[in-house]
Amino acid sequence: MTARTIRAAALAAGAALFLAACGGGGGGSETPAGGGTGATGAAASFDLVKEGTLTACSEVPYPPFEVEDPSKPSGYGGFDIDLLQAIADNLGLKLAVADVSFDALQSGTTLVAGQCDVGASAITITDKRKANLDFTDPYYDSLQSLLVPADSDIKSIDDLAGKNVAVQQGTTGQAYATEHAPEANLSAFPGDGEMWPALQAGQVDAILQDLPVNVEHAKADKNYVIVQEFDTGEQYGYALAKGKNPELLKAINTQLKDLRDNGTYQKIYDSYFAASGS
Repeated sequence: MTARTIRAAALAAGAALFLAACGGGGGGSETPAGGGTGATGAAASFDLVKEGTLTACSEVPYPPFEVEDPSKPSGYGGFDIDLLQAIADNLGLKLAVADVSFDALQSGTTLVAGQCDVGASAITITDKRKANLDFTDPYYDSLQSLLVPADSDIKSIDDLAGKNVAVQQGTTGQAYATEHAPEANLSAFPGDGEMWPALQAGQVDAILQDLPVNVEHAKADKNYVIVQEFDTGEQYGYALAKGKNPELLKAINTQLKDLRDNGTYQKIYDSYFAASGS
């Protein structure tokens, strides 16, 4: 199956589980891990979707944070995934990744449905999302940005009136564009995998989204440039279903601190961002 077909099937399964949870009061397919052999021995206390496995939901592709990578143990790589792989390794768990809709993930629907244990998808921590999700400590500071063709007459967000601008559905980029470019014609796409081809095909005039992702496109194709960056003070966190697995939340936060302290975090960070300066 294609990635989109797999995503559709996964969402259908998730929706069914969500309805079952609403009707019967159950918590989805929760199974005590038991098989974890982490240094802390805490893995056994986690309620995991699959025994011995940390299952992450992510919207792919979203380079450099989420990409398909057959060379990696989970079949996926990117900054979010590599960092989570290190966390899973230290907890004595395997890491599995499911490709899902970002909109359903950031709203909490996917996690409530029991489709995965954690969301790892460049998710900005916001007060609105905290109503439905538990977030780990922040692990990445991000900016928004505007990507256009190199020969475009768009030089800043002030030039977007009447222009067709691609944003990702349910993201802080969409919220920022809605607030700061009210006269633009915003087109909400499911993900970067649809927005980037739309810009290349001339179907939209610009993309407004997270800076590191637009940096990847500008590096890959010199016909496109970033004309403006927006310091929105955003920070990414891994997301968990609200109140469902506090022990797992605590363990991930502990691992994030340990990985920063022992240099592993910086090593992973530099592998993706040192060259671009993002």
